[in-house]
Amino acid sequence: MFKEFKKFIARGNVLDMAVGVIVGGAFSAIITSLVNNIFTPIIGLILGGVDFSNLAITFKDTQIMYGAFIQSVIDFLIVAFCLFLVVKFVNKLTHHKKEEEKPKEPEKTPELKTLEEIRDLLKK
Repeated sequence: MFKEFKKFIARGNVLDMAVGVIVGGAFSAIITSLVNNIFTPIIGLILGGVDFSNLAITFKDTQIMYGAFIQSVIDFLIVAFCLFLVVKFVNKLTHHKKEEEKPKEPEKTPELKTLEEIRDLLKK
């Protein structure tokens, strides 16, 4: 049983997934900090410090906190937008590197050029 467990853990996709979860948790802290410390204060300045979380409707003895829901939706949209910006930035960096790493096509030999000309003439 221990050998099977060791074989299971040693599989590449299990380790990749574990690393992904750990990095995702750390990345979540970065995004949360970006939202809480940068974007939320800026949006607060723009909106004049509007806080929807205290909005509620009282129906009989029950209080429906629709403002908390609105605030959660706004927070989600801010987090999603920040995540979009970070992913777009990272993709731009990695895409730029991939373009630089593309190998150049080897130069065609004179024989190959001649064969291609013959092929093109035969097609006509």
